[in-house]
Amino acid sequence: MNINPGESTIGLKQQLHSQILFDPELDKHSSSSEQFLLSIYNSVQTSIFIVDVLKDGDFCYVALNPTHERWLGISSENLKGKQPEDILSPVDAAKVRQHYADCVRFGKTISYEQCLQFQGVATWWSTTLTPLRDANSRIYRLIGTSSNITPVKQVAQAKEIQTAQEQLLEAIAQWIRESLDLDTLLHQLVKEVRHCLGCDRILVYSIQADETGVVIAESTVTANSCMGQKFPEPSLIGKYQERRGRGCIQIIEDIYTAGLHPSQVNLLESWPVRANLVVPIWSQQQLWGLITAQHCHQPHQWQEIEIDLLKQLATQIGIAVHQAKLHEQVQHLQTQLKLQKQQYQVQIQQAQNFQLLVRRITEQIRDHQPATLVMQTVTQELTQLLQLQSCYIEIYSACGTQTTVTYEYTTTAPEHQKLTRNVADLPAVYQPLLAKQHWQSLEIVPGWHPQLQVLTRLACPIFDDQGILGNLWLNRATQDMFDEREISLVQQVANECAIALRQAKNDSANQVQRQVLAQQERLQNEFLRTLSHELRTPITSISLAAQTLESVLTPGGILDIEIVPQLLQILQNECGRESKLISDLMQLSYLEAEPQIPTFITIDLQTWLPPIVESFRDLSHCQRQKLYLNINQQLPPLETDITDLERIITELLSYACKYTPSGEAISVSADFTVDAVQLKISNSGLDIPASEMPRIFEPFHRLMKNDPWTYSGTGLEMALVQKMVKHLGGSINVESVNSQTTFMIKFPR
Repeated sequence: MNINPGESTIGLKQQLHSQILFDPELDKHSSSSEQFLLSIYNSVQTSIFIVDVLKDGDFCYVALNPTHERWLGISSENLKGKQPEDILSPVDAAKVRQHYADCVRFGKTISYEQCLQFQGVATWWSTTLTPLRDANSRIYRLIGTSSNITPVKQVAQAKEIQTAQEQLLEAIAQWIRESLDLDTLLHQLVKEVRHCLGCDRILVYSIQADETGVVIAESTVTANSCMGQKFPEPSLIGKYQERRGRGCIQIIEDIYTAGLHPSQVNLLESWPVRANLVVPIWSQQQLWGLITAQHCHQPHQWQEIEIDLLKQLATQIGIAVHQAKLHEQVQHLQTQLKLQKQQYQVQIQQAQNFQLLVRRITEQIRDHQPATLVMQTVTQELTQLLQLQSCYIEIYSACGTQTTVTYEYTTTAPEHQKLTRNVADLPAVYQPLLAKQHWQSLEIVPGWHPQLQVLTRLACPIFDDQGILGNLWLNRATQDMFDEREISLVQQVANECAIALRQAKNDSANQVQRQVLAQQERLQNEFLRTLSHELRTPITSISLAAQTLESVLTPGGILDIEIVPQLLQILQNECGRESKLISDLMQLSYLEAEPQIPTFITIDLQTWLPPIVESFRDLSHCQRQKLYLNINQQLPPLETDITDLERIITELLSYACKYTPSGEAISVSADFTVDAVQLKISNSGLDIPASEMPRIFEPFHRLMKNDPWTYSGTGLEMALVQKMVKHLGGSINVESVNSQTTFMIKFPR
């Protein structure tokens, strides 16, 4: 408000001036100056109004000039005697009274700008109030002049609103980029929009699945809150969905003059709402909601710039809604991906645990662990891996008509141990199992329990190519069925169980067979020992008889007969051969049945081996064979039984001399590796067929066609060599390649 001293209004207080201003009828005696003033009052384009200041301090209108009548649409006669509340809204009347009171209080001319509602139209006025005083200097009247500045104000307001709108839209775009929380964004948006438009309330509706609108964001200056309330008229939503563009915007400047249905007017009054602007919010070609601007107590003429702002806001909200949906989808996908990753990791870990279990079972089977230990491992670890209540294994009877639970592991008291079932009593269960298919069920635990207990059962058949052996049962106290992955893993374990059970059956059968063979071998060895003893006595007697015969025949000169010495020599040789055969046979039987612990002493092969090899020098020379000895000078000492070792070397050299043709070579070498001492006896000129290689160490096996020197022997030499090498803790192998046969003996260091 501006207070302008102005010039004195004393002249206006004169009676003539008062009569001009208050009486539209001038008498015929009026002066020309009075007529001039009246003509100004009637013809000036500035609005002039007169207000009386009553003695009680109240105000009432006296007159309007024609210009003001045109602006207001009220005649001077209808205005005369009325107070501000009679022609203005309560809010505007209070503003006007305040200006009148200020003019009276200051006693000077004042100027101000104000917005007043006339016939539902808001107009801006630039007003100057001038007080008039009577003879007692009391202000009894106010003369006001007003200019309608609505167009100027509208332009200025439009610029301000446009600037504010641009700033608001820029801020909203920034919010949308920075925030993915739609609720927070909407509450911040409605607050800023209400300040920008200067309205009483901004609402955002969300269209629900039942095609009703619910208020989800609100900014208001009233005490009444609309949050959570339904859309005033649900039928309008269908109209919004049918129409797009400007035609679907609802513009209500005054609910009483907009031709609304009485029920809708009553509903809007209850909120309260006087002016209403509704713009739909579209997101991805779908009606998502509505944004509404409201004036609660006065009509409002919605400007184009206000409508455009709400439309742009609706577009931005649609973008934000789409972005929020995308973000929600991304979060959902991320959550699902994280859950799937966790499930995948759990599955991988479970699969690894199953593989470890299968590996442990395989190792136990490889190491020929008892089937009881293998089955205990299976039932216990399956219970822990799959969080079972119990796990047990049932085995079919020999005839396949019954099953008996032989292995069980449970977290509670044992329920199935030694349980026997008749297959015929449960055809629904055992038919798929006998067909090598798994069986699964969901059962209610019988008996009374405080809460209903459900048990999931899974049975996987244990079978191999020879038939069905049993079933692996798993019980889990949950409603979750076993999935295909778990069933596949359990079936792998069941297959390992089949191997263990089949191996146990085979081991049992083999054990019986081994016992039978051992018994037969004991009987055979006993027979051989008895036979050897029985044969040794007559052979000894024959030998003594031959010696006695020789001593008897010598004095009589009978030995001079040419054939007699030859016969006696044959008799002595064959007795010696048979005696050696019996000795070898007895030693072989003892090595197989009751081997004595060898007497180990430490020897130096560099000094011990040459004399034994040299003992064959004459024989090899006579047979025109070359004999070589090669000993590594770094050869370490060897702990062995020298009697057995000497017999081994002697028999191998005898074998080499026996089968080495004339002109070929025999070599003996001694060497060592990190973990063994090696002895090799090789001879050239001898090829042993591959078919005969496995029979070299069989008793009485001979290479007759490769015996150039027609050696006689017992046929047990190579068998004894193999047994004695094994008795000393070593190993012997033979190979024959390119007319070169080599026997290799290894003794651990």
